[in-house]
Amino acid sequence: MCSLKVGVKRRKVLNTSEELLELPKNELINRILQLEAHNKQLKSIVAKQNDSKAKQDNENRKRKRPFDFSRFPKHHIAIKLLYLGWDYQGFASIEDSTNTIEHHLFAALKKCCLIESRESSNYNRCGRTDKTVSAFDQVISLTVRAAKEGDPPLEYCKMLNRLLPKDIRTIAWKPVPENFSARFDCKRRTYRYFFPRGDLNLHAMQKGAEYLIGTHDFRNLCKMDVANGVVAFERTIDKAAIEIISKSSCHKGSGFDMCEFVLTSKGFLWHQVRCIMGVLVLIGRGQEDPEIICQLLDTTTFPRKPQYCLAVGEPLNLFHCDFDLDNWIVEKSSINEVVQTLQQEWATHSMKGVMIEQMLIGLHRITDSVNLSLQSGGLLQGTQSKVYTPLSKRPTCESLETRIAHYVEKGRIEV
Repeated sequence: MCSLKVGVKRRKVLNTSEELLELPKNELINRILQLEAHNKQLKSIVAKQNDSKAKQDNENRKRKRPFDFSRFPKHHIAIKLLYLGWDYQGFASIEDSTNTIEHHLFAALKKCCLIESRESSNYNRCGRTDKTVSAFDQVISLTVRAAKEGDPPLEYCKMLNRLLPKDIRTIAWKPVPENFSARFDCKRRTYRYFFPRGDLNLHAMQKGAEYLIGTHDFRNLCKMDVANGVVAFERTIDKAAIEIISKSSCHKGSGFDMCEFVLTSKGFLWHQVRCIMGVLVLIGRGQEDPEIICQLLDTTTFPRKPQYCLAVGEPLNLFHCDFDLDNWIVEKSSINEVVQTLQQEWATHSMKGVMIEQMLIGLHRITDSVNLSLQSGGLLQGTQSKVYTPLSKRPTCESLETRIAHYVEKGRIEV
């Protein structure tokens, strides 16, 4: 386990012309370019906001007097939520977009006066899912307004779901100790990556997945986030399995069978699941042997990560977060609405899927030359070369040591 301690060094704010004159010419140029790019970005954001400014001004005039939080008690709670992340820029808030799960979540929390601000809410999240990634069992913890003594408890799920988009739903909540953290008190997290069988060799993929179990250095199976101080890449995998979850009734031995890759660990690295799945797809296609996983986990064999494609994000789901908590409060009326919403989503997508499947089977009846086992072709990002190059012969990324030295020199981190 790497014991190296790293601190992220923030760039100094320069306030006087004398301080600017002391900078080297190349750094001044870099700062000017960064400021120009940031200014362009801000102008774009302001332009978007101006369209709704008049409407917002009217709402502000109609706004009632500020809510008096001092009249109500507060308590710390955990909330379970699910979301379909396909159309979002990720779970965590980002500066240049409002299209994140957290943005909508905090907008709802503030609108129903459960919190005054994010900063004062003692907020933590269990997982930070990326763009297009979904979750069934995301957990957050925060301090919220409680009911007055003698009043019935507030129905948090009902209150929030009334304001949240249909593809973001809270499903349960529970009072927790004040020091409880959804991030640090999670015992393990389970991701499920759903994919069609297609022409993939599931047995070979399972063999490759089994090599992941245990404690390993995953620097070659993630995106190294050295700029933010992450320099230790050892993680322990508790479960890694390839499983068939549903068989197609239309075509025996079918590429239409749906499968999943299940991965469980206490914590994950950036893009770790999608990097692993990307390599497993290569194994399933017969382009790599299952033992390539062992080689990538050996930093002597692969001191630098070979360049390869990530698996796409849409099929990935943070499906379970395990805590030492029980007796979650499930509001019956609220959960029934969630079930109905998901059933409608399932019906819409299933009808589209079955329609396309029947079209493909119809084409197969017309001509035997139609290959009905190409479903895995869309699992990897980017374009693939017609002539396959083994991972061992591909160009590589910079080594961990080189990246650390680079960011130390830039003043981004301190070792």
